[in-house]
Amino acid sequence: MNEVKPRLTKQRTALLAVLSQGGFRSAQEWHERLRHSGSTVGLATVYRALQALTESGEVDTVLTTSGEALYRLCEASHTHHHHLRCRSCGAAEDIDIPSIEAWATQVGADHGYGAVEHIVELTGICSQCTAEEAADRTRTGN
Repeated sequence: MNEVKPRLTKQRTALLAVLSQGGFRSAQEWHERLRHSGSTVGLATVYRALQALTESGEVDTVLTTSGEALYRLCEASHTHHHHLRCRSCGAAEDIDIPSIEAWATQVGADHGYGAVEHIVELTGICSQCTAEEAADRTRTGN
């Protein structure tokens, strides 16, 4: 990951403020939250800022099954990490998978590659959503 932090502009400051609300959301959703807060930051600026903040490690990015990028303020240190994300509510946890790191390095080396990077994302249904779904099935008799 790039160690250079993006310049802290007025627009980026406003984006960081809404990102502090938490959760993974699309660039369009973050833009809408900015507009509701009174900001006039344009959507293209939001995309550029999210990309720069992702590259600096300040923002996490995950892809949905449809390929849409979702962003959130990084809750972990600005080091490489992975996520376990709920497909139902979008909640996410940072997870550490040392065996994946070793595997990725070995696969790269086996094929003559160095400086291998990777993205691993696990999705599932969190315990809260699982319990809510079970309660809904019980109420409806399904």
